[in-house]
Amino acid sequence: MTTLATIKAKVHAGERLSEADALALYASNDLLTIGELAAWANERKNGANVYFNVNRHINPTNVCVNRCAFCAFSRTAEADDAYTLALDQMVGRAVEAVGQGATEVHLVGGLHPDLPFAFYLELLQDIRKNAPSLHIKAFTAVEIDYFARISSQTVEQVLAQLIEAGLGSMPGGGAEILVEEVRQKICPEKISGQRWLEVHRLAHGAGLKTNATMLYGHVETAADRVRHMTLLRELQDRTGGFQVFIPLAWQPENSPLKLDTKGTSGLDDLKTLAIARLFLDNFQHIKAYWIMLGEKIAQVALAFGVDDLDGTVVEEKIGHDAGAATPQSLTLERLIRLIRVAGKTPVERDTLYNPLRSF
Repeated sequence: MTTLATIKAKVHAGERLSEADALALYASNDLLTIGELAAWANERKNGANVYFNVNRHINPTNVCVNRCAFCAFSRTAEADDAYTLALDQMVGRAVEAVGQGATEVHLVGGLHPDLPFAFYLELLQDIRKNAPSLHIKAFTAVEIDYFARISSQTVEQVLAQLIEAGLGSMPGGGAEILVEEVRQKICPEKISGQRWLEVHRLAHGAGLKTNATMLYGHVETAADRVRHMTLLRELQDRTGGFQVFIPLAWQPENSPLKLDTKGTSGLDDLKTLAIARLFLDNFQHIKAYWIMLGEKIAQVALAFGVDDLDGTVVEEKIGHDAGAATPQSLTLERLIRLIRVAGKTPVERDTLYNPLRSF
C-alpha cells in the first residue's frame, strides 16, 4: 500500500517514485509533509541556492494559424490587435536588454502564416551581430515543427540552420499536457505530444539544452499530469538534455476555454511543484514561474522544492494576455529580496545554469 511513510522512505533512500506514488501524493491533503520531502530532495540537489537570470522576453508576433482553446494570445492576421514586430524593433529590444544587464533573450511567438523561415534566421543573425553577449533561447517545439513544414525541411535541417544563425537553447513551451486525449480537447491543431517529445529529442541530439513545461489547471486530471511527467522523465533518461521543469498555472480570465473553474489554487500550485521535484529525479532544476503564480506563491514555493524563479523577464505578453495579474517585469533587487527573505541564497545564472554571481 502506498502511504506517505512509504514514499518518504523511498525519497530518503534515493529510490525513484512510481506513478502510483505520485498519484498518492496528489490525493493527500498533507501539503506540509509533501513540501518537507520536496525541500529535502531539492536541498540534496541544489543546497540553499535559488537561481535566476536577467532576461528579456520578446514575442515576435501574436498572429497564429492555430486556435488553441486555452490560448488568449493568438490572433488572426485581420484582428484589430494583431501585431508582428519588425526585425529592427526586436533587435533594438535585444540591444536595450544588454544595457540593462541581461544575459538572455527569450523568443517565442505565434505561427505566422506569411513569415518565411528565412525571417527567423535573419532575426537570430541580427541579434547575434548586434548583441553578441546575449544567449538566444528561442522557439518552442511547435515553432520548430512549423518551420520544418513551411520550409519543406526536416527538423534536423531546421535545427542545424538555427544553431548556425545563433540559437543557443530552446524553451519548453507547447508541451501543455502531453497526453493525447487532453490535447484533443485544448489544442487539437497543435503538434501531438509525441511530436513535441521527438523535436526535443532531436534538439538534444543536436547539442541543444531545452526546458520542459506543463500547463495545468484546466481539463486534465492528476493522472494526466503524472503521465506527462513520466514521459518527460523517460526522455530525460535517454538524452539528459532537459535543464528545468516549469509547471505553468493556466490563466482562465481571458482564455477562450470556458470552464467552471477559477484556475489553480495556491495549494494546487505548491503541491504540483513539490510533486514535480520528487518525481522528476533526473531533472536538476524546478522553476516557479512567478509570472503565472504571483510573487508570493513563487516565494513560498522555495520551501516546496523549487530552486529557480526564472528572471527579470520584461514585457511578457502570453501569460498577461491570458489574464495574469502580475507585473511584466521584476527588478534584480526585487528578485534578490524575494529569495533572501525566504532564507535562501540568490544566485544569478546564465541560461545554461552556470553561476555568474551570488548575493
